[in-house]
Amino acid sequence: MWFRALRTYRLPSRLGIDAEELERRLQTRIFSACTPAQASSLGWVPALDDSASALVHAAGPYWVVRLKREEKLLPATVVREQANGRCAQIAKAQGRKVSRRERLAVTDEVTQDLLPRAFSRFSTIRAIIADHAGWIWVDSSSAGRSEELLNHLREAMGNLPAVLPETQKAPARIMTQWLMQGGIPSAIELGDEADFVDQGDEGSSVKVRGVPLDSKEVRAHMASGHQVQSLALEWGARVAAVVDKDLVLRRLKFSDAIRSENDELVEDPLSRADADFLILCEVLSGLQVDLIKAFGGIAE
Repeated sequence: MWFRALRTYRLPSRLGIDAEELERRLQTRIFSACTPAQASSLGWVPALDDSASALVHAAGPYWVVRLKREEKLLPATVVREQANGRCAQIAKAQGRKVSRRERLAVTDEVTQDLLPRAFSRFSTIRAIIADHAGWIWVDSSSAGRSEELLNHLREAMGNLPAVLPETQKAPARIMTQWLMQGGIPSAIELGDEADFVDQGDEGSSVKVRGVPLDSKEVRAHMASGHQVQSLALEWGARVAAVVDKDLVLRRLKFSDAIRSENDELVEDPLSRADADFLILCEVLSGLQVDLIKAFGGIAE
């Protein structure tokens, strides 16, 4: 249940439905395994755990959903080798060169022939909808995977006005100022890693790991024209993450104290997942407020 990354989207307006209605709409797009000729499949599965039943799990003002993907693994080299072999047979039998269009058709034919024997890779991704607060939190740092989930959600709902948040102050500039001049908000502490990119024509990059970020060495990089692209930060003793210039949180880690709050429910996995979910939402809500405030608030 604990998120490992966080990509945030704003909801400029309320969704206009409740959790029960969202459940009904997601039921029309439940996950089903790939057919033999299918390269991939995408659909909704129970939100909390495979042993649960609800596609939408609600706890107070928060809803969580989970999207599952199956993808057939077909190595490109295998497809290419078999396609080349078939094209060579055609060229030899007919005494002519195989055209590009024919080669593409043969490649498609090979792919369809191999799909029933291909291994499958499964993955899931969760999203929390905080409708009242106006946020959707996706457990992924990948823009592609996050947009895939939002698009699938949009298809089920008919409309989903989710947009990436923009802050009054550019995160890259503000994080650079924190390292150069101080002034980091009291709710936030510096970690021990950062990535920098030269703002000049060369565009060189520097990665700093395990070095105090307020050291002369780090400041020298910024004095030479480098700007922060990502920065390791901590919120008290509760959460740590690497914050990118686009406000994506990578390598999100929750403290042992937070993760163990519901240890007494270890024998009831669904109750444990439900309790952990509520804690996760409360932490993410506070973290979201502090993060947006640190960069001057939402740009209207």
